[in-house]
Amino acid sequence: MSTKESTVNYILEQISQAGAVRAKKMFGEYCIYCDDKVVALVCDNELFVKLTKAGEAYLGEYELKPAYPGAKPSFHISGDKWDDAEWLTQLITISSAELPKPKPKKKR
Repeated sequence: MSTKESTVNYILEQISQAGAVRAKKMFGEYCIYCDDKVVALVCDNELFVKLTKAGEAYLGEYELKPAYPGAKPSFHISGDKWDDAEWLTQLITISSAELPKPKPKKKR
């Protein structure tokens, strides 16, 4: 089952204060970017935030789950947490701050 665009739009709206956020559709699912860093995936209408030490400290208790078979485990953020825009924005902000900047693309 692929993710609904309305789900991604809602998440983007909730985290809009985290920085330059956007989504990119990939194989029926979505990557969430914050300041050009991949911070999360939305797969099967579920949110998976990249694993970081700062995110781990912020969350306290959390569930690790792969976004798709063969993927690295990520923080699985249940839908009931999405309504708290301030909480979700903070998670994305601190996660993005810890993640490395993307490598520049090679010119062909």
